[in-house]
Amino acid sequence: MLTPVESPGVLVRAAWSLPADEVLAAVGSGADGLSADVVERRLAEHGPNELPLPPRPPLWRRVLSHFQDVLVYVLLVAAGLKAILGEWIDFAVILLVAIVNAAVGLIQEGRAESALDGIRKMLSPGAEVRRDGGWTKVDAAAVVPGDVVRVRAGDGVPADVRLISASNLRVEESALTGESVPSTKDPAPVDARAGVGDRSSMLFSGTIVAAGSGEGVVVATGAATEIGAIQSLVAEAEELATPLTRQLGRFGTQIALLILVMGVVMAVIGHTVHHLSVDDLLSASIGFAVAAVPEGLPALVTITLALGVQQMADRNAITRRLPAVETLGSVSTICSDKTGTLTKNEMTARTIRTAHRTVDVAGAGYAPDGGLTAGDQPLVVGETPDVVAFLDTMALCNDAQVVESDGRWSLVGEPTEGALRTLALKAGTATSDWHRVAVLPFDSAVKYMATLDRHDTHAVTVLHVKGAPDRVLELCRTQTAPDGTAEPVDTGFWLDQVDELGSHGLRVLAAARRTAPAGASAIADDDLRDLELCGLVGIVDPPRPEAIDAIAECHRAGITVKMITGDHAGTATAIAQELGLLTPDGRPAHPPTAVDRDAPVVLTGAELEAMSNEQLREVVRDVDVYARTSPEHKIRIVSALQAHRQVVAMTGDGVNDAPALTQADVGVAMGIKGTEATKEAADVVLADDNFATIERAVEEGRRIYDNVRKSVLFLLPTNGAQALVILVAVLFGLTMPLEPVQVLWINMITAVTLSLALAYEKAEPGIMDRPPRDADASILGGPALRRILLVSALIGAATLVVFFVERDGRMTVDQAQTTAVTMLAFGQLAYLFNCRFTDRSSLSLDVLRGNRVLWISAGALVLLQAVFVYAPFMHTLFGSAAVPWRGWWVPFVLAVGVFLVVEAGKAVGRARRR
Repeated sequence: MLTPVESPGVLVRAAWSLPADEVLAAVGSGADGLSADVVERRLAEHGPNELPLPPRPPLWRRVLSHFQDVLVYVLLVAAGLKAILGEWIDFAVILLVAIVNAAVGLIQEGRAESALDGIRKMLSPGAEVRRDGGWTKVDAAAVVPGDVVRVRAGDGVPADVRLISASNLRVEESALTGESVPSTKDPAPVDARAGVGDRSSMLFSGTIVAAGSGEGVVVATGAATEIGAIQSLVAEAEELATPLTRQLGRFGTQIALLILVMGVVMAVIGHTVHHLSVDDLLSASIGFAVAAVPEGLPALVTITLALGVQQMADRNAITRRLPAVETLGSVSTICSDKTGTLTKNEMTARTIRTAHRTVDVAGAGYAPDGGLTAGDQPLVVGETPDVVAFLDTMALCNDAQVVESDGRWSLVGEPTEGALRTLALKAGTATSDWHRVAVLPFDSAVKYMATLDRHDTHAVTVLHVKGAPDRVLELCRTQTAPDGTAEPVDTGFWLDQVDELGSHGLRVLAAARRTAPAGASAIADDDLRDLELCGLVGIVDPPRPEAIDAIAECHRAGITVKMITGDHAGTATAIAQELGLLTPDGRPAHPPTAVDRDAPVVLTGAELEAMSNEQLREVVRDVDVYARTSPEHKIRIVSALQAHRQVVAMTGDGVNDAPALTQADVGVAMGIKGTEATKEAADVVLADDNFATIERAVEEGRRIYDNVRKSVLFLLPTNGAQALVILVAVLFGLTMPLEPVQVLWINMITAVTLSLALAYEKAEPGIMDRPPRDADASILGGPALRRILLVSALIGAATLVVFFVERDGRMTVDQAQTTAVTMLAFGQLAYLFNCRFTDRSSLSLDVLRGNRVLWISAGALVLLQAVFVYAPFMHTLFGSAAVPWRGWWVPFVLAVGVFLVVEAGKAVGRARRR
């Protein structure tokens, strides 16, 4: 007698490795199930059969977390000082900017709890259990360990169940294990070390019964189930900061330190040299801080990424989390699930082998598109009696149907039989003249299925058999000749054919037949003798044709693609060769990159399990195919790649992929066949389930990052020029050319008008010919920083000149400040045309074409600036004043000069690089 294991929701460990009667004893149950009293006690002890809700931080803590940014801290301090000085308008404007930035972040959160909700939806809503000696239906949440449950085809499994009995039981577990065909279940114990996909004596919560029936005892409920373990992995997976987040964080810290140092220097000089009062120094310091802080930067990045979301949606990539847009642009490794992602998850017949003929089958999936060829010539099926005999057998010994709805073909039945049904449709096989007399269902013990069919026209009854080649072959005495007659079977030939097809990762089935007595009305196992072998068929879950091209494009862009699957190593290797991940001779398609040049070509879950994290890191970059993996293995692979500073995208469609999608830098789920859990855990959902879309999304991500970089390169000189104006005024004891609220005005209008235009720029030529960018590199390199300093000096100097010339001329201080603000606006507008092309010359007609949003933004800027200059309420809020025409054309002329000087600087830079 086993001692029950005391653990919430589970009473016995490794139940798959123990005899069923021992498991029943261990859980304190029997053939009649549990009594109502025991159920009530266990429900109170173990809790309902539900996945628990994770604890969620209170709202106030989530709100405060979005103010944790060094630039926001600077703004909040500036706002606080303005409140102390009683300048409430300035205080309100500065504080509003900080609040808007926090609100955007708060709206974007909630992805992790949504992923867990998606997993919970997979649980079966009801269950049939045996209690007090009778069968009854209960809610799945009321199932407890020790309950005896019964499942049939189409049922969802309510908990983790150890089988007691089974009849032709097959269960669809692809969402949990990644296997593309239903798993055959049997009550016989298996090895205690068997992985989830090999535990044939177990049924797992959240999976679907594809065929047959069975009874078993519940050994785990709620969080203790396999799907519960996956939920905990999703909750625990570390969510990493994106490359852009890290870069902007470092950049913000550097700006904050610079502001602090320059503010202290400015205050010391103002006090010691110019003897400014404390209030004047404080006001100047606040103005300098507000001028130097690019408070429009968060809004700029958010708007650019949001526009990128819309643009990517047009290419079937639905982005659920804004930072994922730019993260895609820096992806260096894509880890992809095989089933349903790189392959169609629709079993397809690839080849037919008869005794004297090889027939290739075109097309993929359940759509009956494609024909049959033999020797590169179209096959006329009616002229090949041996092929007709094979097709008739596979079509009649079949319970599946493929149906069309809204232009899409779907399967009703088992995937393998669906492949054979589609094969019959491609060949034009007609079965209307046949009717079934009897059937011997598929049994995993004998590995075959048989039907007794009568042809109405020819008045003949035929026994048709399909199944595993080894079992069918031993029942055959003859084989079908090319003319349709029988000839002695060549056993050695067929065994060689099975091995050859299997070496290509194909699942092989055999078809056989025998004429039955005219009055036959039933089938028994003893009737399956002296059969005629019609042929073999090789079936595979085929690669998506577009995925092959997309992988080649990724390799060209310097992106490594790795396939991670729950399938066996042989199948994984064959598919990897077709996809171009491995060469035809089974070697990696890319040269070794890691320290270990002798890394295995294919790494299995068992081998990975035996490795330490350090050993895995040594080989992870060189292994492109992983087989028989579990959710834990996928997380380890992603983490090992991230240890090499790789930016990892993980694609998948099953719940077994959800934890790794959460751990990856960017998770990508399939939108059509993906589970709710996977879609909620993902950053990006592919609306067309097409791996090629991820390659296009990477290209789009690179374009968007380029545009973010252009926008930052464009925005910062505004802050640099403003800070320079205030710094010069304080250092030399001059009148302040700009007020803090005027600084905020120009920053915000340029950020939401001119900066927005750069988000619509098209991709630079050759964007997918360059390697992935370094995720740790600064968003602005040396040349960009030099340009920012140059433009800041140019626009700042022009602003100072305009202010002091106009102040000493006919304008008041308010008018001179207003003209200075206009100079900043026009200087930025001119510089916008410089930024359209990072390195190329903007002195061409191309700078005027290809982006109509630029002209809309320019018009919006001029209109807003006119409101600033002439609207009375703006005079009250921002201290502006109406100016004559001179206040417009002088800034315009100086702005053109700024444009020409920057272009000269770009030309010098190009000459240096050459």
